[in-house]
Amino acid sequence: MSEAPVVQRPVSAEHIHPGGFDLLVVPPRARTGWRVLPARVGAMCAVELQKLRHDRTELYTRAVQPALWLLIFGETFTRIRAIPTGGIPYLDYLAPGIIAQSAMFIAIFYGIMIIWERDAGILTKLLVTPTPRSALITGKAFAAGVKALIQAVVVVVIAALLGVAMTWNPLRLLGVAVAVVLGSAFFSCLSMTIAGIVLTRDRLMGIGQAITMPLFFGSNALYPVAVMPGWLQAISKVNPLSYQVDALRGLLLGTHAHLALDYGVLALAAALGILSASSLLGRLAR
Repeated sequence: MSEAPVVQRPVSAEHIHPGGFDLLVVPPRARTGWRVLPARVGAMCAVELQKLRHDRTELYTRAVQPALWLLIFGETFTRIRAIPTGGIPYLDYLAPGIIAQSAMFIAIFYGIMIIWERDAGILTKLLVTPTPRSALITGKAFAAGVKALIQAVVVVVIAALLGVAMTWNPLRLLGVAVAVVLGSAFFSCLSMTIAGIVLTRDRLMGIGQAITMPLFFGSNALYPVAVMPGWLQAISKVNPLSYQVDALRGLLLGTHAHLALDYGVLALAAALGILSASSLLGRLAR
């Protein structure tokens, strides 16, 4: 006679792992606070940069304008020597200003992208996630900084081909990268703040075009502050672009610069820009 089959007893979750039943009922605690914020900022930044994989034409077309500034404006004023530059060739003096200008031009229209995301319904979906609004804005701001950094590399290469005497010290180049990213973060947040106020792409485009050239000409990108009229000097002192140019010029050319002040102003401007844009993000999504 054959033996009766042995019936195996089901193994409970508690035998698998002590406290295993609790894990099936209670989900693990989510990370919160400062530990998760950098990861979410990095994720948002990576999402923004993924767009470059699908369309790189923006990087190529934006390289045309700084090249023209260096080739035409820089070469011409180097020959006529009309602007005092402290004994350095005007083309060398101009190159850091064009790096800052090209970075600003990329960032200042960044608000158009967030309005497009609002119209496409993407922004509403992002706002219902646990990601803080400040992390969303910070990720976008530093993505703009990375795009501007790519543009800065293009301008540096063009300037080197034209014979501009720049430093290649790795630490100084790292400082250049930090200045470009901080300045671009501020201008992108300024654009997103304006987007939160005007709410439409057409209005933002008009305001962006209205403020870019005054910001550029009201800085020390093209000429020293000392040759400006008094009212323009006052504007230059509150213009973050002036501090960015001063830092770039000191790092790349070795001229006298107030690096501690420059980085302090840029960091403060970026922080205030993130705070301002974050506070208006909900209004933009309504």
